Amino acid sequence: MKNILTITFLLFCGITIAQQGNVSMDQLQQIKKSYNKNDAATKAATNALTNNEIKKVTLNRNNLSAIDHNFTYKVEVKGISNQKSSGRCWMFTSMNVLRPMVIDKYKLSEFEFSHNYLYFWDIFEKANLYLETQIKYADQATSNKYVERLFKSPINDGGVWNSFTNLADKYGVIPKEMMPETYSSENTRWMIKLINRKLREDGLVLRDMHAKNTKYKELESKKFEMLGDIYRMLAINLGEPPTEFTYRFVDKDNKLGAKTTYTPKSFMTEVLGEIDFTEYVMLMNDPTREFNKMYEIEYDRNVMEGINWTYLNLTNTEIKKFAIESIKNNKAMYASCDVGKQMNGDLGYSDIDNYDFESIYGVEFGMNKTQRIQSFESGSSHGMALIAVDVDENEKPTLWQFENSWGTSSGHNGYLTFTDEWFNEYMFRVVVKKEFIDEATLKLLNQKPIMLPPWDPMFAEDE
Repeated sequence: MKNILTITFLLFCGITIAQQGNVSMDQLQQIKKSYNKNDAATKAATNALTNNEIKKVTLNRNNLSAIDHNFTYKVEVKGISNQKSSGRCWMFTSMNVLRPMVIDKYKLSEFEFSHNYLYFWDIFEKANLYLETQIKYADQATSNKYVERLFKSPINDGGVWNSFTNLADKYGVIPKEMMPETYSSENTRWMIKLINRKLREDGLVLRDMHAKNTKYKELESKKFEMLGDIYRMLAINLGEPPTEFTYRFVDKDNKLGAKTTYTPKSFMTEVLGEIDFTEYVMLMNDPTREFNKMYEIEYDRNVMEGINWTYLNLTNTEIKKFAIESIKNNKAMYASCDVGKQMNGDLGYSDIDNYDFESIYGVEFGMNKTQRIQSFESGSSHGMALIAVDVDENEKPTLWQFENSWGTSSGHNGYLTFTDEWFNEYMFRVVVKKEFIDEATLKLLNQKPIMLPPWDPMFAEDE
């Protein structure tokens, strides 16, 4: 009691009690000297940044004359897609990798798969996985990290290559005309927000039922009732997916094909043949982990019975070798990167020296790729199709190019060119067919993957 009275008296008298780690007034005066407002360079920087956008002020003029959008090797692609205000880049990219096969097979001037169709099933399946996982962890406290993650983000638009293959294997694919985009498929924020609200409520209901010793069979019955609500919400926003449709191809010379009735699965077989998605391998460059090892991210899938995000961790040197081989053979690849870093969106060009932030502030930014990943400063944020590479006289890569899904007004007519140095720093994953990978690397795929938690800083899904 005496100590409490003493502290109260000192506070009442206006005497500050020092705490470890605080900044004293004397220290603050020393810190303020780092900003010398009378220094000419500091004045210029302050005037520039208080009146202009940072990226415009720091744009490196020396880079503008070096931009070249021509490539030694380039995959034949046609048409730029547009995901609009949605996080479906992974789906657009996956379909952009495959649609050249359809265009070539039927001699079409253009073709797009229905993104809305698989998007419907993506959200539906994610809802099922969420509810099933809530049942699994119903006996755990809400502070449990798995349970906390479930409630924090029941579902979202994001995904990776395996998200697409899980859906295609189960539901097939259809042409865009058979289930075109809707306002909600192109502007997903409110639909996802409300579905998440319902799923959080459903999660609490299932946990409450479990607490009352409800049997698993009854929990499953309740789950299917809940999925009926989700299906209804999706159908109202996106339309109901067709189970059968009639379609005919029209080639680039306007020659009409025969009208044929398909199911989504039979259409996929028709246009892609007996495609085996296990022939595609995700290669990652994650310098925070040991190379030449297989890794799997727990619960990182959309379909309950589907496969998790699984990858082989390799050096960039190895990944580039296989990527170049794929491009030379006219095969586009699913790829993803930290797209916003050093990107000149107006010109469709990314280079590690595009913007000189250090000079304008007089502050060094010194983290390497490993440190940026560990500190959440960098990670994959966007998926695009890798379609081109320029090489020097020794066949060493100098420039690469993405086919983006932000429409033709974005970047260089919808494409994004980037330097090989930028590849090293901000590229994270590429999906390559096994036929373009050497035997020694293929043997590494036989390892049992090391299981990693879904909240690891490296594993943000592409949007």
